[in-house]
Amino acid sequence: MDNRALNAYWLKEEKMDKNQVSNEDESHNKVEVVNDSECNSEPNSEQSKKRKGIYLLPNSLTTGALFTGFYAVIAAMNGQFEGAALAIFIAMILDGLDGRVARMTNTQSDFGAEYDSLSDMVSFGIAPALIMYTWSLSTLGKIGWIASFIYVVGAALRLARFNTQIGHADKRYFQGLASPAAAGFLVGFVWLCTDNGITGQSLSWLVLIFTVSVGLLMVSNVKYRSFKDLDLKNKVPFVTILIMVLIFISIVYHPPFILFSIFALYTFSGLFGYLIRKFKKLK
Repeated sequence: MDNRALNAYWLKEEKMDKNQVSNEDESHNKVEVVNDSECNSEPNSEQSKKRKGIYLLPNSLTTGALFTGFYAVIAAMNGQFEGAALAIFIAMILDGLDGRVARMTNTQSDFGAEYDSLSDMVSFGIAPALIMYTWSLSTLGKIGWIASFIYVVGAALRLARFNTQIGHADKRYFQGLASPAAAGFLVGFVWLCTDNGITGQSLSWLVLIFTVSVGLLMVSNVKYRSFKDLDLKNKVPFVTILIMVLIFISIVYHPPFILFSIFALYTFSGLFGYLIRKFKKLK
């Protein structure tokens, strides 16, 4: 009986030791799992912080374009149409720089693309429409603001279609007239007329035709050269530099006439190309 009791006692001690060792192993594994989860949470928090930030340089240029578009509206409301037109052209320069700076510095982001579209809607959609309405179309009553609204809708649809076609459309051409070019054509006309002392009231019906036509061209299927295929990194002939210098000198000499001429030629170039392609198909 003593031997049996002694054996039972030793078996009980061994079971208690095994249970204690297993409990220690489980607690050690839990500590390791907690430590691993804590280590993994740190980089995730850093990544979330990075995702929440925005790039300063390209978005600052976009903000500048948005500011100049807003200033154009204020200037037009105060009857300062030359200043309003100049603000739109400055917005074009800033709008052209923000995307190129983002690509050069590798700071592209979805936020920047959406912000740029909203800025374009203000600077090249709402602002030109309000300038045309304040300068000339207000004399036509309801017909005037309807024409301005057609332009605004055309700009909005143009930007929406452009955003959905990124990565699919041919980069060499725009489908429809780009909103900066449409705005340049309209405000360039306003600047040219104001510089020559021509009032908008005397040209209200012509302004209506221009505004509605440009708004429809933005949502049309007419193709316009985007000039994105130009290689600016390689060497060019020396004559090219001389041509660029002459263009800059002519713009400085008489900005209203030269700028309006450039955007008018670009606007009508797409129409001429479209008519020529249709004529060739008929043959």
